[in-house]
Amino acid sequence: MKEGNVEYIDAESDRAPSDNEKGIVLAPKASFGSLPADPDAGLGEAEKAQIDRKLKWMLDLKLIPWLCLLYLCSFLDRTNIGNAKLDGLTTDLGIGTNAGLYNAALSIFFVSYALFEPVTNILLKRLRPSIFLPAIMILWGIVMTTMGLCTNAGGLMAARFFLGLAEAGLFPGVAYYLSCWYKRCEFGIRAAIFFSAAAVAGSFGGLLAAAINLMAGVGGKGGWAWIFILEGLVTFLIGIVSFWMVHDFPDDAKFLSPNDRARVIRRLKFDNQSSAEHEEFKMEYFWAAVKDWKTWNGAVIYMGADGALYAFSLFLPTIIADLGYTATTAVSRTILES
Repeated sequence: MKEGNVEYIDAESDRAPSDNEKGIVLAPKASFGSLPADPDAGLGEAEKAQIDRKLKWMLDLKLIPWLCLLYLCSFLDRTNIGNAKLDGLTTDLGIGTNAGLYNAALSIFFVSYALFEPVTNILLKRLRPSIFLPAIMILWGIVMTTMGLCTNAGGLMAARFFLGLAEAGLFPGVAYYLSCWYKRCEFGIRAAIFFSAAAVAGSFGGLLAAAINLMAGVGGKGGWAWIFILEGLVTFLIGIVSFWMVHDFPDDAKFLSPNDRARVIRRLKFDNQSSAEHEEFKMEYFWAAVKDWKTWNGAVIYMGADGALYAFSLFLPTIIADLGYTATTAVSRTILES
């Protein structure tokens, strides 16, 4: 029965009350906008699940290994100064036993790294990943190489500052990049595999440094200089190759067939991810993240993990050397300790 704008339901009526009548507020439905046509329409659930598994496996093989290599180089380049210290770095640059000056050279990397991380992610959204990620890798490879040409502590600190600036875009950039390919429930394990490259870098970084130190005296340079120069050149070359190995976002990636592209975008759309629509950057998003307590909570947790990680990576060679081992033995033993 309806009276004016109000409809009354007879208690004996067989009609179920509507959601408005129940007072239920429904969650807004996902807006799928220009959702691509389903290439698997008409297939059974089992067949769709099998296609989805093959798609994820293809994405894993295309994206994850090379990204891990990039982070391995990044972590190796920022922490190899711990090995270089034992190979004459502090003596040749006039730092000597001035622990404060050496620690300042270590710390200044993180100043520029932290300051420029948010800025670089904005650049990633404006540029293609296949341009941005290789470009910053080439830049830090150049900085790493020039670090081997330093002649005093001031030059070392300047190089470390610019190394942090150049490397700032990789970790947050890859985190955002992966979120543009995977659903939320799939992102964590891929990010963990990517981050594990740091452990791999620690495992063989000492062995690599011990081998490079055999070049001490070549060209009139100490072993520490060759550690920076050779590892910087390798990073530079990998950066060049990355122009062909790093892929763009799903809507532009060339390795995807039209059907696979539609599948990737549909998966993200149904997961309510705005990255599927390649949304434009807005400052309101930035301030929303700044005001969210979860951002700061995550930062504190990450700071606790990173504090121990970098203390271990940067100072382990010195700690082992102080136990009475020679420089080469100390650098080599970091492999076992890592």
